[in-house]
Amino acid sequence: MSKPEVRSYEEFWPFYVRAHSKRLTRQVHFVGTASALACLAAFAITRRPRYLLLAPFAGYGPAWYSHFFIEGNVPATFGNPQWSLRGDFEMFVRMITGTMDAEVERHCRPEASPEAAERAPAEAAAPAVDATPDPTLN
Repeated sequence: MSKPEVRSYEEFWPFYVRAHSKRLTRQVHFVGTASALACLAAFAITRRPRYLLLAPFAGYGPAWYSHFFIEGNVPATFGNPQWSLRGDFEMFVRMITGTMDAEVERHCRPEASPEAAERAPAEAAAPAVDATPDPTLN
């Protein structure tokens, strides 16, 4: 996927969702985010720096693996790191609340793609063709 030219997180979110269209990608992300949060919790409890250092690897390792080998795309982190991290946490919460699959359905429908939005004006201007057979021609 190409890097979107976006000015806000709200514009970035649909791109992020489309980059996570496969359920297994989202599940692996969930495990990575949960692992990173566990590392941060372990650091907060023990004050051992190794947990703090391990958190990014625990989170990004599984997520990047899922992009390269499951989803077949490049992680959004490379183009928009701050919005991608926010997206990771939003997806994590939506998976917990059971609303992420509906979000994927909403943003991954063919008519929801940026390409469809570009085609829409041209298709609207094209005259409609009536394919109904004319009964007077029989």
